[in-house]
Amino acid sequence: MTRARKSLIDLASTPYYHLIARCVRRAFLCGEDKYTGKNFDHRREWLVERMKLLSSIFAIEIAAYAIMSNHYHLVVKVNKQQALDWSDDEVIERWYKLYNGNQLVERYLSGEVLDEASKVFLDKTIAQWRSRLYDISWYMKNLNEFIAREAKIKGQA
Repeated sequence: MTRARKSLIDLASTPYYHLIARCVRRAFLCGEDKYTGKNFDHRREWLVERMKLLSSIFAIEIAAYAIMSNHYHLVVKVNKQQALDWSDDEVIERWYKLYNGNQLVERYLSGEVLDEASKVFLDKTIAQWRSRLYDISWYMKNLNEFIAREAKIKGQA
């Protein structure tokens, strides 16, 4: 029986993890589908480029990877301390490379003086973003969702 990543990952034990993502319903990630004759090798580049981008944003480094016809493997190193050392502004900047922010963060960035309640909420938001920026599940979600969307947009899902 499978278990959730949060119960499998203990960064205090090791920062290195082997991750696997697999396609479903005989779908092809890369290579040539012998049933349809379609070639999906161009998706390798999508995956590699996205991994590079995500590694420049997240505190997760790629130690090794292998891309197969219907799945891929990643060996990653989670650098939690790096994320904890980022300033609040750096966390916001990294988060904004992938996601939209919110009005409170926009007010903070524009230099507006925030009341105490707003400061508390801002701190909680930044803390949540910081923890997500070294979270393997958020990394994999972002990688897999991007590949799925690209495949669908390009009409090759």
